[in-house]
Amino acid sequence: MAEKRKLFEDVSEAQAKPAEPSGGMIDAGKRGARRAIRGWLMLLFALVVVMIAVGGLTRLTDSGLSITEWRPVTGAMPPMSAEAWDAEFAKYQQIPEYQLENKGMSLAEFQFIYWWEWGHRQLGRVIGLVWAIGFFGFLAAKRIPTGWTGRLFGLGVLGGLQGAVGWWMVSSGLTGQMTDVASYRLATHLGLAFVILGFIAWYIYGLGREERDLMQARRLAEPKLFSMSTGLMHFAFLQILFGALVAGIDAGRTFNDWPLMAGGILPPDMFDIQPVWRNLFENAGLVQFLHRVLGYLLFAFGLVVWRRGRKSPNGDTRFRFNAVFAMLSVQVLLGIVTVLYIAPWHLALLHQLGAVVLWALILRARFAARYPTEQSIRGAA
Repeated sequence: MAEKRKLFEDVSEAQAKPAEPSGGMIDAGKRGARRAIRGWLMLLFALVVVMIAVGGLTRLTDSGLSITEWRPVTGAMPPMSAEAWDAEFAKYQQIPEYQLENKGMSLAEFQFIYWWEWGHRQLGRVIGLVWAIGFFGFLAAKRIPTGWTGRLFGLGVLGGLQGAVGWWMVSSGLTGQMTDVASYRLATHLGLAFVILGFIAWYIYGLGREERDLMQARRLAEPKLFSMSTGLMHFAFLQILFGALVAGIDAGRTFNDWPLMAGGILPPDMFDIQPVWRNLFENAGLVQFLHRVLGYLLFAFGLVVWRRGRKSPNGDTRFRFNAVFAMLSVQVLLGIVTVLYIAPWHLALLHQLGAVVLWALILRARFAARYPTEQSIRGAA
């Protein structure tokens, strides 16, 4: 006869062990390889920054029209023989830039500008390859966090669009009387590069913290500061576009006095091109004047945003807005020095890279206004 169990008999240890907590709804989704994806995005960010720098040097060396065809695949191979070089040079000799500006250029001089443009395009291919390997690798391994597949795929779409915009820009200088690319197309090309850079930076900031942390941080968000930093971001983007217009027509190498322009507040002949709207893109005096005025206004608005950021109760947020205003001040000084020294390539490039740094810092401060970091009571203002 089986022994009767006692009323208060201890259950086994295995039966008594409580179940492990399964986490809340925020953690229910797939976490994925957040750290690895963040590292991959950092590599993409660095490559895009280098791409912007090489693009700037390509413009400053007047190399952008040296390759007259768009061959995304076969164009990866440069000329490998004397006959191939002669054929490429012959194509370049047919376009207005050679006939109106560079007639008599030697093959060696052509090769110099060719290598700059080839390197620029090759770097674009490298960026596309790095994106594709990373994205499809993480996708195949099922390591992309929940909700991130569309965002990361969108970066590739924007990259492909950027390649098409690049050719649209180059094609504007291959016919007619144009000896350079159209400035508004150059501005579109550079603007899209900063859009891509902005998305990458925002994703890097987001992947640096867990989703549950971000959800909790939003409860401490500062909506007014976030709104003002969003306005500063848009304002800075507009100024970047006007900077591209200045570079597109070499307006930085005219009117090289400051704070006046040709001895006056306004440059001469601001609207002498017909129709009038073309002055916004082709009149060096008007384009540089607008770039200067926008710089002053951006600095003034940046000062207002910085003063608002100083009132944040979060020490990290205050630090980030301090960094924005410090870089904004440096960028204004760089712009003035670049004008005074007639835009030498090293100062012009430094000014462009300063815009990249400022752009990333504005986004970083904006992220902090939306998702403040945790701090101790002592860290609060």
